[in-house]
Amino acid sequence: MSLQCGIVGLPNVGKSTLFNCLSNAKAQSANFPFCTIEPNVGVITVPDERLNKLVEMEHPKRTVPATVEIVDIAGLVKGASQGEGLGNKFLSNIRETDAIIHLLRCFDDDNITHVDGSIDPVRDKEIIDTELQLKDLETVQTQLKKSERQAQTGGDKQAKIRVALLKRLEEALLQGLNARSVTPESKDEEQVLRDLFLLTAKPVLYVCNVDEASAATGNAYVEAVRKAIAHEDAELLVVSAHIESEIAELEEYEERQLFLQELGLEETGVNRLIRAAYKLLNLETFFTAGPDECRAWTFVKGSKAPQCAGIIHTDFERGFIRAEVIKYEDYVHYGSETAVKEAGRMAVEGKDYIVQDGDIMHFRFNV
Repeated sequence: MSLQCGIVGLPNVGKSTLFNCLSNAKAQSANFPFCTIEPNVGVITVPDERLNKLVEMEHPKRTVPATVEIVDIAGLVKGASQGEGLGNKFLSNIRETDAIIHLLRCFDDDNITHVDGSIDPVRDKEIIDTELQLKDLETVQTQLKKSERQAQTGGDKQAKIRVALLKRLEEALLQGLNARSVTPESKDEEQVLRDLFLLTAKPVLYVCNVDEASAATGNAYVEAVRKAIAHEDAELLVVSAHIESEIAELEEYEERQLFLQELGLEETGVNRLIRAAYKLLNLETFFTAGPDECRAWTFVKGSKAPQCAGIIHTDFERGFIRAEVIKYEDYVHYGSETAVKEAGRMAVEGKDYIVQDGDIMHFRFNV
């Protein structure tokens, strides 16, 4: 899976600090590798206690966790849609990602200047929203003119579908709403929306970067953001990039846990953020488990068994016969694949089976 989440925000809100913490994130039970594709792209391990449990049961020679790609995108400034600051580069970097982690500064610190001179995360959110909406409006209006000509001259049925959706998108963007607020009314409209690659159509997760004292409970800035996004279909996460950077420096798992306990936190903000990013991308996990390898495989939610088989190897999908499926809870309860089979808890599924998060799979195929 090469789906990516991009971290966006104004300058000096803590993007690079958070990205560096994600880069150095240590898995809770073992140290899995972090690799860099480019200077600003990290492939980061998704923490999953289920995989840890399977490893504990199977003692495999090799363990492979699920991963997610996070991109650190340069800070945006007002006027980016007209090319201000890194402007077009910033916007093209966002266009290439599949979801947005929108980082907002929710802490006071006189030593770290704010690009607009004061702390107001709601204003900061609106600045970025406006720049992305303006760029989307430009895209929509250009496509609308083209589609209207095609609809008038050739009686193109698809062009008429595009026009109807583009008009609704234009109306929403002119009102200061994001493209994701417009719901496609048919499969054709869904495809048109996908093909437009609009910046504000991407799913978004708002992350409030707070001071150490607010890491567990949030603060007034966080509540203001929560109120501002109440009408949006978006989640909010509270982290302290400063705390996360201190945790990243601790080598021992026990040290990290003790530090978290002192702050009243159950787990690191980085772990919560990685899982939230995974969910934001509409990703889920199935497992393969045995003495040679325990592995977490990433798939898009709603995928059928042959598609998931193809993630392991294309031959598995091409020659798919059936899938043998064990629910994670049953595997843990009975203690082994053999015991699950003896208890009659292993299901045999065909081509139409929709794989569920946490399924332990074994594919039968013939090429």
